[in-house]
Amino acid sequence: MSEHRISTVGQLRTLYREPSVRVQGKKAATIGPQTAAWLAAAPFALLATSDESGRCDVSPRGGPPGMIQMIDESAIALPDLGGNNLLDSLTNIIANPQVGLLVLNPGSDETVRIDGPAELTTDPAVLDLWDGLLRKPKLAIKVEVTAIFSHCAKAFRRSGLWEPTSWNRDVADMCVLFNEQSGSNQDVAEMRDFLEQDYTETLAEEQPV
Repeated sequence: MSEHRISTVGQLRTLYREPSVRVQGKKAATIGPQTAAWLAAAPFALLATSDESGRCDVSPRGGPPGMIQMIDESAIALPDLGGNNLLDSLTNIIANPQVGLLVLNPGSDETVRIDGPAELTTDPAVLDLWDGLLRKPKLAIKVEVTAIFSHCAKAFRRSGLWEPTSWNRDVADMCVLFNEQSGSNQDVAEMRDFLEQDYTETLAEEQPV
């Protein structure tokens, strides 16, 4: 209802205490050596983008440790690996370069976030950063760091994300959800077989020669 809608920062702030001095000072503009090592170990990240109208998108980015490469203390790069070819994140970056990257290390309840402008590049010097780790990508996403900071463990501990006993395996196959979302009626078993074959072939193609 309209009387319960929070529409100003003033209204919002009445609901929450001010962040502590420690929290207020946690954002950095450069990547320190310990943070660089943490990023280098990470095999997974979530990339948030938006188009020119502000419509948002978030996509998973995964690879072996070393997927995130340092350009320098103020920039990192991600390879663009095989996906669905809708290119939502990439077209968004062209329209609006501001991105957010949430980086995860398995088993760690804390995460690292990077905010800043991104660009798409086919610079051979950047694409060569993954030599010996992955087959050379078509392009890379380079992110200039305007803010880098750690997120606390509360969300992960509430969810029990890394605790196998909390995992709910009694959910529908993603192919069932695809039929619902697309309004189609494809054979679920056939679709699952196709996806598994595609996963195997795509991941094999990305291995270094």
